[in-house]
Amino acid sequence: MGRILILEDELSIRRSIEISLQKEGYEVKTAGSISEAEQIMGAFTPEMLLCDINLPDGSGLDYIKSIRNKTNAHFIMLTALDQETDMVMGYEAGADDYIAKPFSLSVLIMKINAYFRKESASENKIIKAGNVKVDKTAVKVYVNDVEVSLSKNEWKLLLMFIENPNIILSKEQILEKIFDIDSDFVDENTVAVNITRLRKKLSSGDDGKNLIKNVRGLGYVWNVKN
Repeated sequence: MGRILILEDELSIRRSIEISLQKEGYEVKTAGSISEAEQIMGAFTPEMLLCDINLPDGSGLDYIKSIRNKTNAHFIMLTALDQETDMVMGYEAGADDYIAKPFSLSVLIMKINAYFRKESASENKIIKAGNVKVDKTAVKVYVNDVEVSLSKNEWKLLLMFIENPNIILSKEQILEKIFDIDSDFVDENTVAVNITRLRKKLSSGDDGKNLIKNVRGLGYVWNVKN
């Protein structure tokens, strides 16, 4: 699952969180001070940092400020302070979330699990093939990191291909899935025309035009090697 660093000076709290997270399957490291956390960070890249505000060698808020631009970790503050101004200071320092002491360990675990589930789902929404990147959630396509505009049918066609990589799709399958086959203006040539347009838009990079292969007599295939 995910990698988590716990920065908390109270041993009993630190240990109980560590045991609970390990039971959930997380890779966990712990530190009781900022200096100890910095040593751990030298060899361990956490995806999440649980950080107390009051630490023996400094402020957790100041520590988060100092590393916010150096890591993509998700920061959750562990604090005995539950005032609005303290929450604002935490968010301004770069914290993503907070939980006030005394807190329910099960609630903290639920927060953590929810975050990693969301991250996992987001990863599945981004699909890359060669120099083409498809963001299914945002409904956007990028070629060499430059956004490309697709029509509704081109987008549906692209999704059908990327969800069936290296599988030959016949013109009949594509017509049935994507186009209104009852329309008088739709035939097999409609598929060819849309694929030609899609290829052209994807070929503004090095290998985009080679992603959709024509298999003579059978149909088309999304030709990915990665």
